[in-house]
Amino acid sequence: MGNWLDQKESASPLKKVRYIIAVAAGKGGVGKSTLSVNLALSLKKKGYSVGLLDADIYGPSLAKMLPAETEIRNCPRDPSLLMPFESKGIKAMSISYLRPASDPMSVRAPIVNNLILQFLFQVEWGELDYLIIDMPPGTGDIQLTIMQKVDISGALIVTTPQSVALADVRKAVQMFNQMNVPILGVVENMSHFVEPISKIVYYPLGKGGGEKLSTEFGMPFLGEIPLDGQISAASDLGHSLFESSFFSPAVQSYEKISGHLLDHLYALERSEKEALKDFELIWELNRHAIK
Repeated sequence: MGNWLDQKESASPLKKVRYIIAVAAGKGGVGKSTLSVNLALSLKKKGYSVGLLDADIYGPSLAKMLPAETEIRNCPRDPSLLMPFESKGIKAMSISYLRPASDPMSVRAPIVNNLILQFLFQVEWGELDYLIIDMPPGTGDIQLTIMQKVDISGALIVTTPQSVALADVRKAVQMFNQMNVPILGVVENMSHFVEPISKIVYYPLGKGGGEKLSTEFGMPFLGEIPLDGQISAASDLGHSLFESSFFSPAVQSYEKISGHLLDHLYALERSEKEALKDFELIWELNRHAIK
């Protein structure tokens, strides 16, 4: 298989990817995959080239939300690489494209880690502005493998308002902090429901959990996504919200969140470059002082 299993490869298919963003949650069922897909669609709508990797091997859902428009095929340039599937202008890879939806993935973690690394390093991702990794829920071995093997630009944390979700997502935040992966912000999904006729806003899962979490850890709060039937309908049918519901509250929420995400990503990049310049200046001054 080669040394791509043992180290980060500067010559890998990821070398042409400008930013890699991990979308993570402390537990399942908070809408992480739905957010990943709609974030990718929103960035594509803004004119960026986008890839999406479904790293949730045990519970993949990408093939349903982004139905493949291409067949599995080898890379013409290098037959040892696979070409990613394509859907709605997005390059995508998921085990759900390769197996029937009814077949369970009853395999142990080492095999899953191997699959993830193949999806990362043996797929010809090409030139991308953004590769979004839809992380599996929790803080286990697969997450650690991805963070050890890939230079992640930043993580996006997804939660729902209720206390049980917040308790689990705190563990995910601490995991990224321990692995020195910057957190770009937190998104509160299923935040509220707007009654269509009266326009009264209801908070069935509680209120303010995402903002509370962002304050607790000093993370940017990127926004709220409402409980909206258009979101679930589009996901179930494999349609894009951004093609038919431009003015819907759901679309506006995703557009706002993707914009805030890019702002924080670019700000982080600028601060890192400035810190590097400061270090180089101090190093140079000290070097001359020693002489």
